Amino acid sequence: MTQGKLPVATVSRGRGPVVPLVPHVDRPDVGPVAVTRSDGSASTVGTVLAETSTDAFAVLQDGALVTEVYGPEGGADLAHGVLSVTKSVVGCVAAILLDRGILDEHQRVRELVPELASSGYADATVRHLLDMRSGAAFLEAYDDPGSDISRLDGWLLEGRGLYAFLKTLRAERPHGGSFLYRSSETDVLGWACERASGTGMPELVSELVWAPLGAEHDAGMLTDASGTPVHDGGLEATARDLLRFGQMLLDGGRVPDPGGTRSVVPSRWLRQAWAVDADVRTAFLESPAEPAFPGGWYRNQFWFRPGPYGDTLLCLGIHGQLVHVCRRTRTVSVKLSSWTNAQEPAYLQDTLRACDAVGGALSGARPVRSQGAGPSFM
Repeated sequence: MTQGKLPVATVSRGRGPVVPLVPHVDRPDVGPVAVTRSDGSASTVGTVLAETSTDAFAVLQDGALVTEVYGPEGGADLAHGVLSVTKSVVGCVAAILLDRGILDEHQRVRELVPELASSGYADATVRHLLDMRSGAAFLEAYDDPGSDISRLDGWLLEGRGLYAFLKTLRAERPHGGSFLYRSSETDVLGWACERASGTGMPELVSELVWAPLGAEHDAGMLTDASGTPVHDGGLEATARDLLRFGQMLLDGGRVPDPGGTRSVVPSRWLRQAWAVDADVRTAFLESPAEPAFPGGWYRNQFWFRPGPYGDTLLCLGIHGQLVHVCRRTRTVSVKLSSWTNAQEPAYLQDTLRACDAVGGALSGARPVRSQGAGPSFM
C-alpha cells in the first residue's frame, strides 16, 4: 500500500467540543484475560497483543475508557494509517448523503460519474457499491504484483491517478451477484459522493462525520498527485478518535451532546446493516470471505461476524487495523498494527478472539456460542 508515499489532505475536526473519553471507574487490567487462540492454544490478551505487532490497542466499555496500550509506533496523539477502515467512514458519508436526498441508492454510476460510462461500473448502482456486489472485475490480491490492487498502487505512485485507473476497469459478471471484496467499489462510491454533493471527500468526512462525532484531532487523507482522495484506504487517525467513531456506531449513530444526544449517522442505516437478510447472507456465503467469517455478511461498507457474544460489527484494514463493536457486551475495541504482510489470518483471528474475550470479561456476559474456553480475569 502507498501509505506514507502520497500527499495528505487535512480532515478537520472543526471547532466544536471534543466528546470526552471518561475513564472507567475500575480501569481493570485486560492483559491477563484468557484467550483461546485460533490454533486451540491457551493464551492471554496481553500475549496476543505482544505477538501481533500492536501499535495501539484501546477499549471502551459502556462508553468508559478501560485501557490504552501503545507500542513504539503508536501514541495517544499520534495519527496512524487505518487503511481500509477508511471504507466504513466513506460508507457513513454516503449514508448521510442518502438520508438528505443528495444521493439515491438506485442511481447508476454513469448518471453520477459520466466519465465511467464506458467502464465496468457504468450500470452498477450506489447500492451495489455499498455492499460490494457490482459486476466489475478487480482482483484484490496483495501479494500478486500483477493484481488490480497492485496496479492501482502503481498508478497512484506514478502520478497517473486514481480516477484515470477506475476508467480502465471492465465488467466480468452481472451486477448484484455475490459479495466480492474490492477496494475499487469504495473508490467509485467516493467519487459518486463527491459528484452528488459537489464537495471533496476530505471535506465531506470533516463536515459530516469527523467534526460532528466530536473528534479530538484532525485526521488526514491520502491523495494522489492531482489531489484526488484515496477513498478505499487513505485515512489517518488516532486510536482515541476511532474509539469515538466506534462508540457512535454502537450508540445507533448518536453522540453525547449538552442537551442529550445528537445524530451523526442515520440510525436506520445502522439498523439496516445489522439486520442481515437472506439475500445479503447468501451473497456472503457464496464469496471467498465465508471461511474467514462463517455466518457473516457485508453491508453498507461494514463487515459483520457472529462471535461468542453475538454479532459484531467490524471495520477492517490490512496490516492489522481494526474497529470491533459488540452490542451485547457494549464494548468498542480498536487495534492499530504494523503487520509485515498485508494479511495475517492467524493474527486477525487471534485479535478478534482477544476483543471478544475482553468484552465478555468486562460485561460478565455469558457466551451465546462456543469459541473455545470462556474469558476470565486472572
